[in-house]
Amino acid sequence: MKSICVFCGSSDGKDPKITRAAIALGEALLQRGNHLVYGGAKIGVMGTIAQTVVDGGGRVIGVIPEFLKKKEVLHANLYEVITTKNMNDRKLKMLDISDGFITLPGGFGTLEELFEIATGLQLGQHKKPIGLLNINGFYDELLASLQKMVLLGFVKQQNLDLLLLDKTVDGLLKKMDAFEAPDKTVW
Repeated sequence: MKSICVFCGSSDGKDPKITRAAIALGEALLQRGNHLVYGGAKIGVMGTIAQTVVDGGGRVIGVIPEFLKKKEVLHANLYEVITTKNMNDRKLKMLDISDGFITLPGGFGTLEELFEIATGLQLGQHKKPIGLLNINGFYDELLASLQKMVLLGFVKQQNLDLLLLDKTVDGLLKKMDAFEAPDKTVW
């Protein structure tokens, strides 16, 4: 994996452990020589991870829709900015230029990005690893809901298992490095 796309909040949230994890992930990407692909904003958890990589001399590619660029949330010091027409084009571009995906805590948009990229893996549209960094139990309830979907027959366990889960940056990156997409999709 050379380029890793990170989905995360445009807000800082209220848990400082999330901010520390974003910094730790940025530092890990720098140490590994990974490029960061993300939503292009200077605010929230997004801005924190981007600034960490920028400050360390790493390559950061922001992918931002035109309407958000106009709202003056664009990070000014990125290696590259790719402007898209809308949010759908943004996700397609992120998929195209990224070798793997990590989801940090965030809101509706973060979950929407996670589930769209996970659905693409489930359907065999790509074979890229998808990690969920469960900082301080942030995603515990979501994971419980996903298990309920398995129990009730709406999600197959082998598809849920495609999501790589960890509470630590290093643990998650190791799982992503070892990931092998299934030859056959099950849906």
